[in-house]
Amino acid sequence: MKIGFMGGSFDPVHFGHLVAAQDAYERGGLDRLVFVPAAQAPLKSGLVRASAEARLAMLRAAISDDSRFTISDYEVRRGGVSYTIDTVRHFRGQFAGEELAWVIGADQVDRLHMWRDIEELVTLVEFIVLARPGWAKAQRKDIPGLRLSWCEGHLIGISSTEVRERVKAGRPVDYLIPHKTVEYIRETALYLPT
Repeated sequence: MKIGFMGGSFDPVHFGHLVAAQDAYERGGLDRLVFVPAAQAPLKSGLVRASAEARLAMLRAAISDDSRFTISDYEVRRGGVSYTIDTVRHFRGQFAGEELAWVIGADQVDRLHMWRDIEELVTLVEFIVLARPGWAKAQRKDIPGLRLSWCEGHLIGISSTEVRERVKAGRPVDYLIPHKTVEYIRETALYLPT
């Protein structure tokens, strides 16, 4: 069995995330894809706006009807900065004997040398890289054992920041995020000015 993991803030989850997950699932040969919301990402500036509970609820709403996808709350329960190596060690123990893959965007390939304990990480997972316009499909030779599997996909230019700003401004987000997520945001008044 091949299990893929896709980390991120998901603040909120949007169709760009979901289409990327589908592309990774299909083109990466996955049997399951697990969304892993971060408590705090080490290489991403800015703080998450929604609580862990809210981000998990939005993800659950977004994927509730799709049996290919599941969610792990491991990083948000653990709290603090989320390092991929710690999470992968956890999942390696949970899924002993299974093939594990970590889904990343092409922009992260150039930054892999900055990831904590990358030398160990490459022994534990393959990286499924989602191709993006303007990024060459380079294979890095400076990280021994690194396995990159490039995945052509559908690229959708949506950002969580844009979604939050639209909600805050009272503008519709119906075609940017799943309907059940829209309903959750409306019901909880999430992202509105306090």
